[in-house]
Amino acid sequence: MRFFRFAVLYTVIYTGLALGANAAGEDLNALGALREGTMKKLVLHSEPQPVSTAGFLDGDGNQRDLSEFQGRYVLLNFWATWCAPCRKEMPTISALQADFKGDRFEVVTIATGRNPVPALRQFFNETKIDNLPVFRDPTQKLARDMAVLGLPITVILDPEGNEIARLRGDADWNSDSARAIVAALIDDKPS
Repeated sequence: MRFFRFAVLYTVIYTGLALGANAAGEDLNALGALREGTMKKLVLHSEPQPVSTAGFLDGDGNQRDLSEFQGRYVLLNFWATWCAPCRKEMPTISALQADFKGDRFEVVTIATGRNPVPALRQFFNETKIDNLPVFRDPTQKLARDMAVLGLPITVILDPEGNEIARLRGDADWNSDSARAIVAALIDDKPS
């Protein structure tokens, strides 16, 4: 039954995108039809918005930045180990990454604030998450620049690195609705 719902949602949105696409990209409003359940909180921007160039750290302390992920759609999740809703949604984000990671899509999770690397790794070990990066924003510079005023916040970036959608609060990223949205974004796009 779940597969059938996913297939119907995907067909509806893919047809809408195919008919309504313009030279600048998809009509993101067409994705609105796919928002069900917790995905109803997903706000689709009428125009892509620039993102911060502030850096963040990987698990080894190396400086990183969002430009490394250009060329694909990115589900960028700001979270913290102490945040109960963040911890609840992380396994669903991991499942989305497992099914969709590739040349056209990737999940990037960034722990913001005081989140020591050992605590991040312990959480991932306890929840058996082995496919998400250990990234952190200890100074919260990136989070502040991107108006992350609470946790969790999830932002969808287009292949040019611009913000095209935002969801405040936790969500089921492994739901039929979330999966249909990601599938519609990445289908038939140049790599």
